[in-house]
Amino acid sequence: MNYEIVSLEEKTIVGVSAVTGNSDPEMGKIIGGLWEKLYQGGINASIKNRVNAYAIGLYSDYTDSEYCVTAGIEVSKAENPELAAKTISAGKYAKFLVHGDMVQAVAHAWGEIWQMSLDRSFTGDFEEYMSSDPENCDIALYIALK
Repeated sequence: MNYEIVSLEEKTIVGVSAVTGNSDPEMGKIIGGLWEKLYQGGINASIKNRVNAYAIGLYSDYTDSEYCVTAGIEVSKAENPELAAKTISAGKYAKFLVHGDMVQAVAHAWGEIWQMSLDRSFTGDFEEYMSSDPENCDIALYIALK
């Protein structure tokens, strides 16, 4: 799977969060539930100070067995105190581009990324959904590097 190394500025994400892990049998349901809350629960429309229309799936606060997942939107300033606000650190990232079904293409890409020997920092990895067509989407995955 091809990727390029990019440098990113700090980003602020506002949305909904939950803690899960790869060994959690409810992981898929938890992550899917966050996206459902964001889009079907009316939260998406309430987010202030959007930078763009892209949705972000952020994985942060890694421990040995868990991480925090945030489904949200990049903002210029976090002004929704009722929602989770997370920071994506500035730094070096491996950027992967995938296209296709939002769920299947991303799951397949993560499966390949987990098999790669990237020098990951585990400070925060994220998916940026650049279109809203669930079956024909362009998605960038960013993996934080040391």
